[in-house]
Amino acid sequence: MTTAPDTLVDPCPITPVIDLVFGRWSTQVLWVLTHDGRLRFTELQQRIPGLTPKVLTQRLRQLERDGLVARTYHAEIPPRVEYEATALARTLTPVFSSIVTWSGEHLGEVLAARAAYDAGAIRPSGSTRHP
Repeated sequence: MTTAPDTLVDPCPITPVIDLVFGRWSTQVLWVLTHDGRLRFTELQQRIPGLTPKVLTQRLRQLERDGLVARTYHAEIPPRVEYEATALARTLTPVFSSIVTWSGEHLGEVLAARAAYDAGAIRPSGSTRHP
């Protein structure tokens, strides 16, 4: 009888970072806060079309927990809460810039490859799709 290992090791060392930063809506929230600075909840939500208040609240809490977003509560009438990217989050700027550059240089190729694949064309490797 064989036993499963106590822990499974992910062969890709960037998986935890991908999960952390590139989870659904996390990238958009970090992008806006990094580029637009400190924002109130409603201002942030208005800048990210399709993001519901419930999901934004969940993302902000998770990003705050991860040290990427700072929440500042102002005890005023009415209360005011602002969110901003932390110094840790701003260290992701070069990563985002690299992805923007890659996208500008290669996204067209990806879209063309998808169109060719979806049309049933021969793939670049020479193999064909099988139904």
